[in-house]
Amino acid sequence: MKRRICVFIMLFLMCHIYAQLVYHDASKFPLLGKATEATGARYERLPDSLKNISRAPLWNLSRNSAGMAIRFRSNSTTIAAKWEALINFHMNHMTDTGAKGLDLYCLQKNGEWRFVNSGRPNGKTNQATIIANMQPEEREYMLYLPLYDGLVSLSIGIDSLATIDQPLIDYPIRQKPIVFYGTSILQGGCASRPGMAHTNIISRRLNRECINLGFSGNALLDLEVAKVIAEVDASVFVLDFVPNASVEQMKERMETFYRIIRSKHPDTPVIFIEDPIFTHTLYDERIAKEVQRKNDILKEIFNRLKKENEKNIILISSKNMLGEDGEATIDGIHFTDLGMMRYADLVCPIIDIASLFLILLIDGFLYVISVKTNLQISKW
Repeated sequence: MKRRICVFIMLFLMCHIYAQLVYHDASKFPLLGKATEATGARYERLPDSLKNISRAPLWNLSRNSAGMAIRFRSNSTTIAAKWEALINFHMNHMTDTGAKGLDLYCLQKNGEWRFVNSGRPNGKTNQATIIANMQPEEREYMLYLPLYDGLVSLSIGIDSLATIDQPLIDYPIRQKPIVFYGTSILQGGCASRPGMAHTNIISRRLNRECINLGFSGNALLDLEVAKVIAEVDASVFVLDFVPNASVEQMKERMETFYRIIRSKHPDTPVIFIEDPIFTHTLYDERIAKEVQRKNDILKEIFNRLKKENEKNIILISSKNMLGEDGEATIDGIHFTDLGMMRYADLVCPIIDIASLFLILLIDGFLYVISVKTNLQISKW
């Protein structure tokens, strides 16, 4: 009897010890989604050298961690997180989880990522158990960071007897990432949680690293941003600035912005995307005319580049981007999760084909390679 009691006590103590959480600084693990390592803090997006050069609104937005994710593996039965938001930002048309929360995904045996759960914030300083009661088996994880706030600190909590290590699988593939430049929508407005920003959806679908240089209300073709973009050895550049840039700014800066990138990447595909046909343009005639005028100017400049024999440039029409039911936005402009999915449905196949085309040109040989399977079909 005494022996049984001792065994029971030992088992109880082991379970209690195992259930205790130990937190590990996330800076020990790979951070995906950065265009440069020359930032003043780890979870910022523009180099510190631009702090006194870029416009203040642009610089402040660059301190948001949109599109970034931590990669790690663990055999813990529980995954938790502690984080301090930079600003404690709040908006009336976007969830706090999307703006300043966390989002955990797990890599499945078929190579696809599956949503686990979110870390929901309560304020500036946060602690949350994201998932518990799992089997103690090793899994590969990706933890998405806030879309509309930055991070002062982040740590990942696991069982005290569990392990947390560097990822073993190179997914998403980090070589030759896809670089996105754009507006509040591209930054993630208004996804319900970080993993539902369309750049993150596209990253999971293609299993390729995506770099999100979306700046809410401030995709005004600032040339210093083009220089940052040009320093990335990307597979594709996606330029989605039309919702923010005025007609005058497009006329003045669009070609220069493009040529800064093209000068460093003569063969890399560059994709331009039209202004979305926002759902309320069916009723708001002023907005409808503005969208049409901007898209006309985009096409005009794009066609001029084509006539000047610019290669590997693509223009994506927004005609079918948001569907026909008017349900894809929160406020007529910013995308819901449905809008984000529809954007990804439109853009993702074109990026996939464009990135394949780049690979075809490597070293003078023709390769046809699936990003998902790495299958070589032909070579010459």
